[in-house]
Order: sequence, then structure tokens, then C-alpha cells
Amino acid sequence: MQFAVPTATLITLLLVSARILAWSAVAPPLATGGVSLRIRTVVSVALALPLLTIAGKHAPPAETGPLMTALVLQIVTGAALGFLTRLLFTAVEAAGSLLDVGSNFTLATAYDPMTGATGAVFGRLYSLLCTTLIFATDVHLLIFQGFLRTFSAVPLDAGVSLGRLDRVITSGVTELFVGALQVAGPLLVVLFIADVALGLLNRIAPQLNAFALSFPLKIGLTLLLVGFSFLLLPQTITQLGGRSVRLVLGVVGA
Repeated sequence: MQFAVPTATLITLLLVSARILAWSAVAPPLATGGVSLRIRTVVSVALALPLLTIAGKHAPPAETGPLMTALVLQIVTGAALGFLTRLLFTAVEAAGSLLDVGSNFTLATAYDPMTGATGAVFGRLYSLLCTTLIFATDVHLLIFQGFLRTFSAVPLDAGVSLGRLDRVITSGVTELFVGALQVAGPLLVVLFIADVALGLLNRIAPQLNAFALSFPLKIGLTLLLVGFSFLLLPQTITQLGGRSVRLVLGVVGA
């Protein structure tokens, strides 16, 4: 038994899959070392199949020049939208890195199997927790839904407005720093107060050697504060998911 698939359908499937694959290589939760290229390719093709009817209306002709131009355009568009999706979720990892600096955990490094890089302890921990909570809170469905809506706003024969992309990236970077401070700010304030208290104690009673006491005290205090912060992370991830979708849709004008 043979099946005849129209050339326009194959071209549409190729271009839609290319945009989704480029997006998944940058955006969470698929842009991790735990998800191989083969899995991302299968997911991109599976997500592209329901979009063939919508995207097929704007498929380029079966010629080498227009087809290659459209392919490059879809890869660039997918990578740009993936960067915007990842931008806000980086705030969680940035908050962990700020906490590492405030608690002196930057002296220890850990290997992150998801990214293949090394970094401070809480930066890697918060990154892993962010990926886990994206699936646990069903935020990944919201992310996928928001991205797939871009095919209606930005068809295969169009691209993202560079002027609008520039404004949204500037706004996204601002939200990244604000989000990182919102997550790690209260913990950093408590650690700073602990440093001030230890400094005053060292001036009042130098014989107690407050400097030697600071290491176990700050370690215990940091672990206690991080444990309490875990209670707020699911709500934070849900809020970041909604904000990232609005950021992506703001670029495409949807």
C-alpha cells in the first residue's frame, strides 16, 4: 500500500518542525542535557502535525531559493522566541547564584548534568528545580500553547519584527533581574543581617572568634532559608510561565 503525500504538505511539515526544533533547543523545559536531539526532533514533528492546516496556507513554493530562505527564517524565528521563553526562567537560576554569593557557597562547585557545565551549588539546584516544577505544575502545557499560537500571528512567509523584538528583550532582561531579586532578595537580607550581627559580636567579644563561627552558622541559616523558599517556588514558576507566554505573544503581536 502506497500513500501519496503532497509536496506542499511535506514542505510545511519541514518548516514548522524547523521552527519548533530551533525553539526547543533554547527554551525550557526541552533545552536541557537530559533531552536528546532525537527526542526533541520527534516532539517537534509531533507538534507540527496539528499545525499543517493553519501553516500550509503560507507555505513557499517548491523551489530551492524560496525554500532555503524560509527554512533559515523559521530557524531564526524559533531561536528568538525560545530565547524569550528562557529569559524569565533564568531568573530562578540567577536567584540561586545570588544566594551562592551571599552565603559563600561559591567556594564549592558542582557539575550540572542537564547543561554539562559546572557552577555554584544553589545555582544548579535552582535550575534543576525550575525544570522539574515546570512539568510538575503543568506550566509546560502553557508554554507549548503560547508558542504554537505564534504560527497564526507569524506565518511561514513572515518574520518577527526586529524593532518589537528589541523592546521586548529589553523589558524581559529587566524582568529577569527583578524576578531574581524577588526570589533571592529576602534571603540575602537575612544573610546580610547575620553578617552584621557577627561583625558586632566580634567587636564586642573578640575572644569568641566570630569569624570561625560564621561558616557553620551561615551554612545552617542558608539551608534553613532555602528550605522555606521551596514552598514558594511552585507559585513563582507558574507566574514566570504566564509572563513568558505574554512576552512571546507580545513580540508576534498575538
